[in-house]
Amino acid sequence: MFFRNLTLFRFPESSSKALKKLENELDDHRLRPCGPIEMATRGFVSPYGREAEELVHRVGPFALVSIGSEDKLLPSSVIAEALAVKIAEISEKEGRRIGARERKRLKEQVISELLPRAFVRPSRLSAYLDSETGWLVVDTASRKAAEDAVTAIREGLGRFPATPMAPNDSPRVLMTGWLVHGKLPEGLAWGDECELRDPVEAGAIVRCRRQELESDEVREHLKSGKQVFQLGLELDERIAFVLGEDLVVRKLRFLDAVLDELGEDATESARAELDARFALMTLELKRLLGKLDEWFGLPRPDARD
Repeated sequence: MFFRNLTLFRFPESSSKALKKLENELDDHRLRPCGPIEMATRGFVSPYGREAEELVHRVGPFALVSIGSEDKLLPSSVIAEALAVKIAEISEKEGRRIGARERKRLKEQVISELLPRAFVRPSRLSAYLDSETGWLVVDTASRKAAEDAVTAIREGLGRFPATPMAPNDSPRVLMTGWLVHGKLPEGLAWGDECELRDPVEAGAIVRCRRQELESDEVREHLKSGKQVFQLGLELDERIAFVLGEDLVVRKLRFLDAVLDELGEDATESARAELDARFALMTLELKRLLGKLDEWFGLPRPDARD
């Protein structure tokens, strides 16, 4: 269950107390099946799988939750075809044209008729909360999906003032400086990919894959004024990732030094494996998030009051 992407939020220390009752608060917000005329439903599901009841998995200060969704698949082409058939039938029977208002009403009727027969697509999004340091980490690179996860948690708790990252120092400027000067903070090493952009509107974009980042080719792009929007990095030879100027961590990979620590007992059961992987992942990410705070300045909200 290792996360692949990280969208980050921080919440104040005062919110940590509410997390102690997280299990009880989320119980009234479980995912329910999508009704016959509903387009989508959202709610919490067990991190342990479909058959389990527990909604929260805890390891120390870390609480893992999963937000489930059910979405009806109703393509616009199917709606358009059914609507065209209905309009043609009316025109043939009554010999009149359909106005815009009636067309809208007919479209709503078509959707209502099709919804009970539409396929349902289930999905799941994981997130964890660290009550000790105030991080909310969502396993997605999509800002909308991450905001939806925060909204779900907020609805469950009643109040949860988690805020997106607002760095004191510009990640784009700092990462561009790292690459220009060829010097990284202690513990970091270069990955093999980056995205460089001309900061002007509609400027040029260069994406490098499997590329030596300190090469003359990359330096020429930097000399022309391009800036770093994404940068491949490794931390302590344990984690590889691509860091964006939006501070979203993409393509997160745990390297062999981490995976070797799982041990054989982690595969005895699904629960044991989840427990071992979550404990190991949160330990490694605690170090990474601490470094992000150190490099860019990402204090908890209370620290700004």
